[in-house]
Amino acid sequence: MNNKTEPANPLALAFAARAVNLVDCGLVVLDAGHDIVLWNGWMVPRSGYAAARVRDRSLFDVFPELRGSRIESAVLAALTEDIATTVPASSGRSPFPLREAGSFDGARIEQAVSVTPFSEGGERFCLVEIRDVSGTVDRERRLLDHAESLRARSYVDGLTGIANRRHFDVALDRELRRAQRNGGAMSLLLMDIDSFKAYNDHFGHQEGDACLSTVAQALAAMCKRPADVAARYGGEEFAAILPDTTAEQARAHAEAIREHVAALQLPHAPNALRPHVTLSIGVAGFDQTRLNEPARLIEAADKALYAAKRGGRDRVVVDGDTSAVSL
Repeated sequence: MNNKTEPANPLALAFAARAVNLVDCGLVVLDAGHDIVLWNGWMVPRSGYAAARVRDRSLFDVFPELRGSRIESAVLAALTEDIATTVPASSGRSPFPLREAGSFDGARIEQAVSVTPFSEGGERFCLVEIRDVSGTVDRERRLLDHAESLRARSYVDGLTGIANRRHFDVALDRELRRAQRNGGAMSLLLMDIDSFKAYNDHFGHQEGDACLSTVAQALAAMCKRPADVAARYGGEEFAAILPDTTAEQARAHAEAIREHVAALQLPHAPNALRPHVTLSIGVAGFDQTRLNEPARLIEAADKALYAAKRGGRDRVVVDGDTSAVSL
């Protein structure tokens, strides 16, 4: 039996070397001491280092910032414990300081890195593969941005640009839970544009939509705190959720909203009760025993709103008021 090692075929070696340099990813082979044994052609224009410059140098001398990184941990696991590791692009900042080929001042390319151990001639090595996944990451980001945009639009009223009923329902439930948990205050305003049918009948639906948008923006301008929610509740009805606000504080806020809309002096239909567009507003405040659920709070604010309507419109009524006195 012949145990002599066959001499390497020069043509096969040249063929393998060419194939390694044509691969569309970075290939780096490290020996047991972390020194670079192979540095393929893909790495050269993206790192700025020729193979001859880095061969027999420690990877962590060439790229000092890799010390203490997940790449160093993966290399150690491969060389000492024979464990293969993948470092996905989503794990954070791109580990290797690699940029688009020929560009040394642009952003780093997004990378997916895998480290694979292997043995040859009784020695331990590891192969580091670096793939440019910038296009994939960009597509994923665009898809996520698109999904976020769709989600955001699903919570916005298409006509007025303020929160829609879906957003209102979610926010009311959230703020009620928070008030219950913390024993705090929270109030709800329900508002209705007075005699809006007369406005639509006289000016037409296009002008009616413009009126709704104007009133909505006026309402939003009066709900300035980050946690306040101004929403279109439905039709010509609006709502405001006011966290950390007692019913009496909400009454004052509702009066300010009512006055602000009246001050816009939007001309109303000739047969409306007032010559300008006005709001009727019902107010209800959270309490731990009675108004502690969304449906109950909405019902109380709605009853107060209709009390304001019956009392002559263009007014604020708070849940529990015994009468609505004309302005």
